[in-house]
Amino acid sequence: MNSDSRMNISPRQLKISRLGFHYFPDTVHYSEHDLQLWLPELQKLAASWITLLAPTERAIPEYFINALIDAEIEPILHFMMPINGRANDESLHLLLRSYARWGVRYVVLGDRPNNRSSWTTNSWAQLKLVERFLDIFLPQANLALNEGLLPVFPPLEPGGDFWDTAFLRTALRSIKRRGFETLLERLVLGVYAFAVNRPVNWGSGGPARWPGAKPYDTPPGVQDQLGFRIFDWYETISKEEIGSSLPILLLRAGSRPGDYQDLTLPQVDEVAHADKNLEIARLIANDSNVDASIDPIPDEVLACNFWLLSAAKTSEFVSHAWFQPDGEKLLIIERLYKWLANFRDREEACGLKETKSVEELRTKLMMSVDVGGEGSSLIEHYLLLPLYSWGAAEWDLELIQPLIQEFHPTVGFSLSEACLASRVTVVGSEEVISEEALQMLREAGCTVDRLSTSGTLCAS
Repeated sequence: MNSDSRMNISPRQLKISRLGFHYFPDTVHYSEHDLQLWLPELQKLAASWITLLAPTERAIPEYFINALIDAEIEPILHFMMPINGRANDESLHLLLRSYARWGVRYVVLGDRPNNRSSWTTNSWAQLKLVERFLDIFLPQANLALNEGLLPVFPPLEPGGDFWDTAFLRTALRSIKRRGFETLLERLVLGVYAFAVNRPVNWGSGGPARWPGAKPYDTPPGVQDQLGFRIFDWYETISKEEIGSSLPILLLRAGSRPGDYQDLTLPQVDEVAHADKNLEIARLIANDSNVDASIDPIPDEVLACNFWLLSAAKTSEFVSHAWFQPDGEKLLIIERLYKWLANFRDREEACGLKETKSVEELRTKLMMSVDVGGEGSSLIEHYLLLPLYSWGAAEWDLELIQPLIQEFHPTVGFSLSEACLASRVTVVGSEEVISEEALQMLREAGCTVDRLSTSGTLCAS
């Protein structure tokens, strides 16, 4: 791994609160050597979360868990609990107690119970599949609760042999009917947010925006949950069935090389894989440069763990691994390093920790209203807007409405006019109003703020 490609990213200077990764698709990479190899990489990638597959017969070493927690990386332990036969609850209880003592908080109990392959042929064919799954899941979830852990409802296969949204709706309704109110208060939803080869915003808004989508039937021109925005659909189901939104963990998020689920769209090659996953990373980090047409991710989504950090060369998933076992890495890694370096620089320049809103600008302006005294500037406060070939942008005008109503600034498009102001708020990114323009304002004695179209404020 070329050290020059790491862009000198300091994990202590930058950590993105919802960014994470799925570690390995096996349970054998928990040695001291593995820790020394991969912890620095996770830190360089600004990771705050990691999914670890947890064996049911032994514990992941304590030193491995402790090192992650000390590095402020939250481990999510995914137990691939069997459905075909009951797990040993006593053994599970001992594991959960140990993990809770070491500082683990999230445990995923099971995997894709809506898939035929998770059951024996006979058990799948029997009636009341969801109820029979809950008979296994609920006692295990209570074990976790009793140890102070947060049980995670196992991720479902998007679509699946038993349609995932129908399975989730039935399960939540049954948990409530059975009287597990305490569990519902602490339950977390695990979600496989496969972006496949569809746009990142596919299905955004959920069933409220796409009422024509039905189980096993998505008419032409209608979008469904089979994309990255699957969490919008699950959040809606949660609100409808239990009256509130449950926290969500995206456990296998993003695009995978070779994805070709939607035959009307191109297959995901390495460039498309990098483009799509970088777009998701910028979205979860609330990067001000994200395409404004893409809907923000709701606060209910706690983590977005990308699939897949690495894999053994014999793994069936090796082609998905961002870090290949031969030392090569997919294009997404270089793209991610460069974006993180730029994101960190903007964060440091602006004094930000991820996103700050227009409300902070309003607070700052309130504090400065009576501070200026008798200045020589002809204009007290000027809002400098970019002027595009078609005129002023509606999103810029909408963004500044609260400031206009409260502070009555002068609004215009002239840099020379703005130089006459005591304070200038520049609306838009560096692509539309350059850093050279800001320097000209500073040299004219102006106090300058830059307000991006997402509401991110950078003050100088």
